[in-house]
Amino acid sequence: MSTLTIPDNTQENRQAARQLQTTMAAARVGFTWFGTRKTLTPEQKAEAADTFGAEGEFVSAGKKLLDTRNPRFKAVTAVRNQIGEYWRSISLPFPEPGLRLIQQERLDEFQEKMTGFKRELDAAVRDLDRHFDAMKSAARDRLGRLFNSNDYPSTLIGLFDVSWDFPSVQAPEYLRELNPALYREECQRVQARFEEAVRLAESAFVDELAKLVSHLTERLSGQEDGRPKVFRDSAVGNLRAFFDQFMQATLDGMLVDRPRRRIVRPSANGASHEPRD
Repeated sequence: MSTLTIPDNTQENRQAARQLQTTMAAARVGFTWFGTRKTLTPEQKAEAADTFGAEGEFVSAGKKLLDTRNPRFKAVTAVRNQIGEYWRSISLPFPEPGLRLIQQERLDEFQEKMTGFKRELDAAVRDLDRHFDAMKSAARDRLGRLFNSNDYPSTLIGLFDVSWDFPSVQAPEYLRELNPALYREECQRVQARFEEAVRLAESAFVDELAKLVSHLTERLSGQEDGRPKVFRDSAVGNLRAFFDQFMQATLDGMLVDRPRRRIVRPSANGASHEPRD
C-alpha cells in the first residue's frame, strides 16, 4: 500500500500560513464533566488485595459511581459527542493544546450552534438530575460496602457543562511600541505556528482521505462469504461529504488544493496518477 505524503514547500507554506492568519480565528471548547469513577481508599484496596494474597500498594482498583448505560446518562453523553463532531468538522488543528482554527466569517454561525448545543446539554442534565436519586439507590445496591454517599453531590446541575472562548494567538499589539524587537520575535513565533497549522491541516486531510480511499478499495475488491462485496452509493457520498467539509473549513479550499495537487499529479500524456513511495 502506497503512502501519501506532502512534500515541503517553504514559500507555499508561508503564503498559506499568512492566509490562515488573516482569515481564521482561534477558538477553544472545554467541558466540565462529573467523573463517574473513583479510586478505592487505601483500606479498600488493601482488603481487595488480601483476597488474592497481593500487596495493596501493587493493586489498582476503582468503583463506578453511576451506571453510564442509563439512557438519560447516555443522552447527556450524546450531546457532548455531537459538540465534538461539530467542532472538529468546522475547524482546523492548531499547534497549541485545546485550540483550533475557525473561519472568521463563520463565528456567528459557530456561536449560534454552540448556544443551541448548550441548551440541549442543560436540558439533558436536568432530566438526568430528576432521576439522580434513583441512580444513587441503584449504585448503593450494586456497590454494597463500597458505596459512600459522600462520593455523590446533592445535584448534577452545573456538573456537566460546555464553554467556549476565542483566545488571541497574535502578537500583542502593545509590544509594537513598548519593545519593537520583542514584537518582531513574537510575530515570527506566530508565523511559525501558523505554518505548523498548515502542515497539521494538510496531514489531517491526507490521513482522512487515505482512510476513505482504503475503504473504497476494500469494497471494490475481494469477496465476502463467496459473494462479491456490496458497494453502496453512500461510500462515494462519504468521500464527497469529506471534500465539501474540508473545503468549507478552509474558505476557498486552499488547503485542499495543495495536497490534492500532490496526490493526483498529471503525467506527460495528460493522465493522472497517484505518487508512489
